[in-house]
Amino acid sequence: GALRGNMFRSTQPRWMEWMKLFLGISPFPEIAAARAMPLLTSAVPNPELHNGLVLQMIDEVRHSTIQMHLKRYYMKNYIDPAGFDTTEKSFDRCYAGTIGRQFAEGFITGDAITAGNIYLQVVAETAFTNTLFVAMPSEAAANGDYLLPTVFLSVQADESRHISNGYATLLMALADPDNQLLLERDLQYAFWNNHALVDAAIGTFVEYGTKDRRKERDSYAQMWRRWIYDDYYRSYLMPLEKYGLKIHHEDIEEAWNRIANKGYVHKTAQFFATGWFANFWRIDPLTEEDFEWFEFKYPGWYNEYGKWWEHYAKLSKPNGHKPIAFEDVGYVYPHRCWTCLVPCMIREDTIMDTVDGQVRTYCSKTCHWTDKEVFRPTYQGRPTPAMGKLVGKREWETCYHGWELTDVMKDQGFVRPDGKTLIPQPHVIFDDKYMWTLDHLKGIEFQSPNVLLNQMTPEQRDAWLVEY
Repeated sequence: GALRGNMFRSTQPRWMEWMKLFLGISPFPEIAAARAMPLLTSAVPNPELHNGLVLQMIDEVRHSTIQMHLKRYYMKNYIDPAGFDTTEKSFDRCYAGTIGRQFAEGFITGDAITAGNIYLQVVAETAFTNTLFVAMPSEAAANGDYLLPTVFLSVQADESRHISNGYATLLMALADPDNQLLLERDLQYAFWNNHALVDAAIGTFVEYGTKDRRKERDSYAQMWRRWIYDDYYRSYLMPLEKYGLKIHHEDIEEAWNRIANKGYVHKTAQFFATGWFANFWRIDPLTEEDFEWFEFKYPGWYNEYGKWWEHYAKLSKPNGHKPIAFEDVGYVYPHRCWTCLVPCMIREDTIMDTVDGQVRTYCSKTCHWTDKEVFRPTYQGRPTPAMGKLVGKREWETCYHGWELTDVMKDQGFVRPDGKTLIPQPHVIFDDKYMWTLDHLKGIEFQSPNVLLNQMTPEQRDAWLVEY
């Protein structure tokens, strides 16, 4: 029906390009959720709950499958399919996609209750599917895309069943007082990690991937206040205190503060656009109409971000300059948070610490606590052997430290079939003469902020943190 109605002639390219990232990520959390259900079933003794968990597993497989088919349909009909055709191998090789991978891995990382029940069902599905599967479809329709709402409202209809599974499993676990300490830990970790990951990505898609600038349209902050703060925190989380469960109110308040007052979503969009050269989609410059809308919804927005976006627009067409990340526009490439993998963009909140013999940076005190205390073999004297540790080359930048940028792009597979034109572009102009190629990236060496930080002396690191 969409094809017969000529949908792709009216769909906004700005929106469709961001769908390469969104639909590159979304099938993976769905299939991870399916994998989480057998883990949870093995930990839950109630036969009645087993039936619900089996049905949820079937739901999650269906969700992953229909989202893959949606992506394939976009690839076959959109004007620039490059990126849609490689998303399954590209999303976790990209500086932005690794954030989505971290979200999906939260469903199967740690013990079964931590991952499958609290992180997935009680937090991700009960709270954040409102922005994932309600805000996204409404924004898609506003940008001429009627396929995504068809698919994702079908997905959201299943979430009510999954929410019921989660609540029943949580109450079962609460029946044993010995579980309270770990459940409180899980809720604190899961909410903050979901906020850091989902709000970074979905906030960017909804606010920076749209061409709909009606003043009456809700901002992401307004959506969050209604669906997360009021409908979830006040109506779902706070009543759990009557069962003796401690809710970390300060984390919810700080999450709201980061979105409403600290520019969390705006800083994420700025970071994504800074690294446009190392992804698999196009990022459209903002216009005066965009500026006006952001200033209306977030007074003071232009003073903090407007000039940078003007620089981005001026540098979007190749003209002898480097990508914006390597030009002097008053922006310092941020360090990664070791825990959530979202960069430390609210720089005054950045924490630096030596953990497991490595100097690491964290975006917040809760992410610092998560790495240092939650993912450990014990928690406040309780053995927690299933939690493991956050180890390895977690940061995308570390994988390519010291590489020339052209080699980074080749290794990631983000070059078009002609062998020279980049898949990503800092615009949505479909004209070959404005396309960036590997030649424009020659001679640029990429460096990992974390590797450089570990090479500093303690005194140099202290001075760096103050300046950062």
